[in-house]
Amino acid sequence: MKLNTNNVSLKISAGQPRQFPSDRIPQVAFSGRSNVGKSSLINSLVNRNGLARVSGTPGKTIVINFFDIDRRLYLVDLPGYGYAKRSFDSKQSWSSLTDGYFTKNPDIDSLKLVCQLVDSRTGPTNDDLDMLAYMSECGLPHIIVATKTDKLNATEKKKFLEDIAAESLTKDVPLVLYSSKTNAGRDEVWKHILSSCGI
Repeated sequence: MKLNTNNVSLKISAGQPRQFPSDRIPQVAFSGRSNVGKSSLINSLVNRNGLARVSGTPGKTIVINFFDIDRRLYLVDLPGYGYAKRSFDSKQSWSSLTDGYFTKNPDIDSLKLVCQLVDSRTGPTNDDLDMLAYMSECGLPHIIVATKTDKLNATEKKKFLEDIAAESLTKDVPLVLYSSKTNAGRDEVWKHILSSCGI
């Protein structure tokens, strides 16, 4: 049965791990630094401009949003990291809530894929690489989604691809070039999501 991406709603904005859904529906999480474009990407994926709120203040989101897609899948919007006004824990720049999603989530087996967002204009930051290292060490399935690629010219895009290929943590990890403005890469991201979730 085809997934109806028009049947979408916000299930819960969870501020504590005990609020995470536990209904065994597959989950796909979106991770990345503040202002990398997670909300815009989620809106682009479901073709709904106002579903995930795009904040004008980087680092403002301090909840985990679970978006219900056709009662068959959750898109999970994790808080952004790497913003100077956020207090950092031992994982350098993750919020405790993001840490709780991975370490205190009773339904962690439902996490089928993590989309690690990287700003194509800056390349992977140290915080991005820390997150990629964590997912690799824990055996969490993940892909890299390079955002804002419509802002790059051909030379800049080539440099980004060269820079990210030089990082050992990105080798053998699928990479999707994405633009929330033009929806370039949307079908490819959905292909990875549906395949990982068995839909």
